[in-house]
Amino acid sequence: MAAVDKYNVESAEILANSALHLPITQAAPIYEQLLTIFPTAAKYWRQYVEAQMGVNNDDATKQIFSRCLLNCLHVPLWRCYIRFIRKVNDRKGVEGQEETRKAFDFMLSYVGADIASGPIWMEYIAFLKSMPAVNTQEETQRMTAVRKAYQKAIVTPTHHIEQLWRDYENFENSVSRQLAKGLLSEYQPKYNSARAVYRELKKYVDEIDWNMLAVPPTDSCKDQMQWVAWKRLLAFEKGNPQRIDSASNKRIIFSYEQCLMYLYHYPDIWYDYATWQAKSGSMDAAVKVFQRALKALPESEMLKYAYAELEESRGALQSAKKLYESLLGDAAETTALAHIQFIRFLRRNEGVEAARKYFLDARKSPSCTYHVYVAYALMAFCLDKDPKVAHNVFEAGLKQFMHEPVYILEYADFLSCLNDDRNIRALFERALSSLPQEESIEIWKRFTQFEKTYGDLASMLKVEQRRKEALSGTIEEGASALETSLLDLISRYSFKDLWPCSSKDLDHLSRQEWLSKNIGKKVDKSALSNGSAMTDKSTSAPSGVPTASLKVLRPDTSQMVIYDPRQHHVPSNTTTAILAAPNLSNPMATVVGAASNPLSNPIVSMVDGVSSKAFDEVLKATPPALSAFLAGLPSIEGPAPNVDIVLSICLQNDYPTVQTKKATSLPSQRTAGPAPSTSDLSGSSKSHPIPSNSSFRPRDRQLGKRKDQDRQEEEESTTVQSQPLQRDAFRIRQMQKARGGSASQTGSVSYGSALSGDLSGSTC
Repeated sequence: MAAVDKYNVESAEILANSALHLPITQAAPIYEQLLTIFPTAAKYWRQYVEAQMGVNNDDATKQIFSRCLLNCLHVPLWRCYIRFIRKVNDRKGVEGQEETRKAFDFMLSYVGADIASGPIWMEYIAFLKSMPAVNTQEETQRMTAVRKAYQKAIVTPTHHIEQLWRDYENFENSVSRQLAKGLLSEYQPKYNSARAVYRELKKYVDEIDWNMLAVPPTDSCKDQMQWVAWKRLLAFEKGNPQRIDSASNKRIIFSYEQCLMYLYHYPDIWYDYATWQAKSGSMDAAVKVFQRALKALPESEMLKYAYAELEESRGALQSAKKLYESLLGDAAETTALAHIQFIRFLRRNEGVEAARKYFLDARKSPSCTYHVYVAYALMAFCLDKDPKVAHNVFEAGLKQFMHEPVYILEYADFLSCLNDDRNIRALFERALSSLPQEESIEIWKRFTQFEKTYGDLASMLKVEQRRKEALSGTIEEGASALETSLLDLISRYSFKDLWPCSSKDLDHLSRQEWLSKNIGKKVDKSALSNGSAMTDKSTSAPSGVPTASLKVLRPDTSQMVIYDPRQHHVPSNTTTAILAAPNLSNPMATVVGAASNPLSNPIVSMVDGVSSKAFDEVLKATPPALSAFLAGLPSIEGPAPNVDIVLSICLQNDYPTVQTKKATSLPSQRTAGPAPSTSDLSGSSKSHPIPSNSSFRPRDRQLGKRKDQDRQEEEESTTVQSQPLQRDAFRIRQMQKARGGSASQTGSVSYGSALSGDLSGSTC
């Protein structure tokens, strides 16, 4: 396996499967290679040891078990171990049986708390029952041993806890029913508690992949879910109020040990385990966990610092110092952070002189950066209360790190603490004279901010102008940076989050500044639409002005439609004006097309020259369901309806349906509700008033329509096509209320009237 691919799980599985079919002499190197990369892979250890047991190589088998058992708390591996022990000791008689019993006790002390340890307890109890008893004393001892084994097993949450309880009941009843009653009543509550814990524990255990190999953390979903599953299980074990062995922490230790079999390369698990041991009072156990962690992850600086912190906290200063020295390691690999932390450690535990001596040595190291100078200078200033030493350290570092803007700013902050404004100005001048333009931006910002805060007006304006002149070459707009803007004034007279203007004014000024800088440029409309052009990364915002105000997303103005305020006098239900641009061959296309084109204005097109006669023709050709839909739309103001509102109305209303018939064969149809009138469709009866001199009165029209309808119904009764719809009085009332009880409605209940053009008002 290649070094870059050594944690490839698929390759490891292929190698392990190939080793199964090889002689042990050829398979052993493969197993050793796999277990070097996956030292906690219990399935590979088991496969390896079974191969040795298959050729009766007892010495090699014992050696393998000694390498893996304590680090792999895996029930199948331990059962393999007990099989080997029983096989070896079966030929030794009574002495061998005692060795086997000790092996069982040893195994149960490590994996007896496993949720899958039920078969181990059963095997152990069966082994105890099979032990010979020559006399009554030995028989009593055997029964006592069996009873103790049962009583431990029934208070352990395992998959076989119910079976073990039944076996225990049978065992006690077979010995003495009178004694069994008292013992069973004593252990019944403990068993019930253990069974309740098992039911909760099983929920967490079922989420864990017990065949997973220990690989370094990755971004895969599976690895992350396994980490979450283990964290949940550990939290359950630590916070479970019904924990059986509350007097000890064996179950938590066991859970951590099992977790590390699979999350072996996760430093956070090692750290949690060690800190939990320390908080529980087991400092020596915590030290051992850290030692194992560094063996598993020797390159982890985090764990080394954590281990050193633990040793220092318990007074083991020499051990802690060795850990810090190991972090320093080779001079070529030593980081500046290691120097800084070791200086602080020496200052805490060995005094000022030891820290100073090491600093003088560390500054000669090639890995010494400006961070070391800053850290030691601030330590001398804050802890040793010696500003002179701190000042000398900063000055010494300035000779080497004048090209580092961050170091200049740290030095300036230190001088600010000393109220040394004269040296601060001198420092800024020295730095600006040596730094190139592109690296001096932050220095100029801090210089101008310093003058705005502590300088007089003349120096403030002078430094600000110098900054503009110095940085004009780094900005694309060039000379435009030299102009004075109102944003500069805002920057001068602001303090922290207090501004001499509103956020609206600030955004407005930011837009104006951007426009002024791009007057001579040709800006892509797409850039304007998504606001990217409004953010000029090469342009630095004025000092003190929030950068968020200069990064405002702008709408795509090319898609905007001018709103005409004169539209307010149009009838309230203006959505029906979509029909004012008729397509008599396809009225639905007219509606959809007008709604989908935000640049068209159906109101204006109707007013500009579409006659009411054409409007009536569209209404005649409009399907009744569409007419009802249009009548139910709310009134709007603006050039086009809101699509979301239209869709919500469509989803919230039940529109009537009619059978497909030819309009020429059937003049009218029965419906479940009144047809919408012209006034309903247009939104107002004022759009199409009824002429006052009309000789055809509405009442006469109603009588004539009713007679025609009756004759039509008699004709349709003889045809198969005449199938009237159900009449829903509640829906009719709801529709009438929704239309406001319009007096212009004639009372016609036929959707066919809309198809044939029988509307309630004259449209001529």
